[in-house]
Amino acid sequence: MRFLKLKEVMEKTVLSRSAIYRKMNEEDFPKSVSLGDRAVVWLEEDVVNWMEECLLNRDR
Repeated sequence: MRFLKLKEVMEKTVLSRSAIYRKMNEEDFPKSVSLGDRAVVWLEEDVVNWMEECLLNRDR
């Protein structure tokens, strides 16, 4: 299990910060995990699964 910071999520998904948070609010992106004051991360597995789901939906 690996945590990704926002910058890593942005690089991995090619989404902007605002797009990530918008999609989270729309429940179309994995929720972040708070590790305390100003420390927010995502589980790498959740992000990868989301990316794979995008590919599956593309082929439909």
